[in-house]
Amino acid sequence: MDNVRILTAGDCAVSVEFGQEISLEINHKVMALKTVLEGEHIRGIEEMVPTYCSLLIQYDPMELRYGPLCEKLEELVTNLDYVEMPPKQVVEIPVAYGGEYGPDLGEVARAHNISEEEVIRLHCEPEYPIYMLGFVAGFPYLGGMNKAISTPRKESPRLKIEAGSVGIAGEQTGIYSVESPGGWQIIGRTPLKLYDVNCKDPVLLKAGQYIKFKPISKEEFMAIAKEEFRAMENEH
Repeated sequence: MDNVRILTAGDCAVSVEFGQEISLEINHKVMALKTVLEGEHIRGIEEMVPTYCSLLIQYDPMELRYGPLCEKLEELVTNLDYVEMPPKQVVEIPVAYGGEYGPDLGEVARAHNISEEEVIRLHCEPEYPIYMLGFVAGFPYLGGMNKAISTPRKESPRLKIEAGSVGIAGEQTGIYSVESPGGWQIIGRTPLKLYDVNCKDPVLLKAGQYIKFKPISKEEFMAIAKEEFRAMENEH
């Protein structure tokens, strides 16, 4: 239980906090607790929301009392090192870099005195862990970007950034799941839909998965976008 806190979050939720740092080790503990709770099938737990350092557990107080829930959580967090985790899931995200899809690619390259091709190579190299989803529906918060392409946000945010836009902000990279304002440096765009409110499962990505970016051409972008549109029509 060292550094672990179980905190009340309203009248029907608790938050299990494993620390205050953003690290893969701490996030693994968050995901391990989520995994073991899913296996326990505890009656009354309605939803679990992982974040960088904590797991929010929402429950029905008519089915599950606060005291017994906390006792169970205290028991479980002492054995997280022995939890068998599901196989690593890596989701490939195709991205058209530069041009109309990535208007800030050149700016990022100039900021580090490297070529645009080198920015793309460095950006596509890691497998990025998805720590959590937030900001807007389906937006993945990723870790693991190479610091060699770390670039500050734009001084003047854009009023409109297209859904699917891939950006850099400081040492973070991410994908805009919906059209919104934002100040990230936009280096590319994926034709995949990360969020579709009309789908049965509206969010493409999940916390605990990994992302691997793959560079594609403009022609490939258009072909995948057409496939996505057809699939969306069939599902609706």
